[in-house]
Amino acid sequence: MTSTLAESYLGDAGDFLLINRFAARTGWLHAAMTGYAATYGLVVLVVLLLVGWWLARRSGELRAMAALAWAGLGTLVAVGVNQPIVNAVAEKRPYASIPDTLLLVGRSADYGFPSDHAVMAGAVATGLCYVNRRLGVTAWAAAVLLAFARVYVGAHYPHDVVAGLVVGAAVVVLGQFLARPILTWLLTRLARTPLRPLLVAGRGEPTTTATDAPAGSPGATVARGVGHRGGSGRARRDGRLEVPR
Repeated sequence: MTSTLAESYLGDAGDFLLINRFAARTGWLHAAMTGYAATYGLVVLVVLLLVGWWLARRSGELRAMAALAWAGLGTLVAVGVNQPIVNAVAEKRPYASIPDTLLLVGRSADYGFPSDHAVMAGAVATGLCYVNRRLGVTAWAAAVLLAFARVYVGAHYPHDVVAGLVVGAAVVVLGQFLARPILTWLLTRLARTPLRPLLVAGRGEPTTTATDAPAGSPGATVARGVGHRGGSGRARRDGRLEVPR
């Protein structure tokens, strides 16, 4: 019966029904998957962002902190970019198009393609890859699980979440070229203020590179150690700075 019903729908709708019928047979997973799809998946991503902040702060590298800042800001930008796409495509949710769909979450009045949850997950996971590769891999595992959970609970078709992951990742990757140098330049200045403890752990000088600063700024021509007034550092081969003491 399940295979017959799934085969009666072509492509992605059939794939959705296979997952939906799987959900119907795994009642023991409902609580966990519903919680993760609705709330805990996003909470996990926020926790991973906090871990990214801790790692970037401990590293003393403002490029890593700038990457973290863009992971958060880029996620907001990605969601904003997604809204016109959602409204332009105007795809109905699967429970509005396929009868007898198992729905484990509340109905939504907005359209489903691309998934906002997946957009946020793809953006955060991609942004964290620029902070720490292992953390980025962990974040992508959490993002893929969230995407699957959104299909499992009946809120989206598979292509909704795949497109969402791609949109989120694309916005963050493209934005790195413009936003990261600007954010690094801005964080270089903030590191000389009372906000420094939020950016750098310990008393050591944070590091940056000449290419991180916007064109026309002091850091665009000379690599400097933050907090060493008037002094210039020597760039090493690995891109870090040796700041004169």
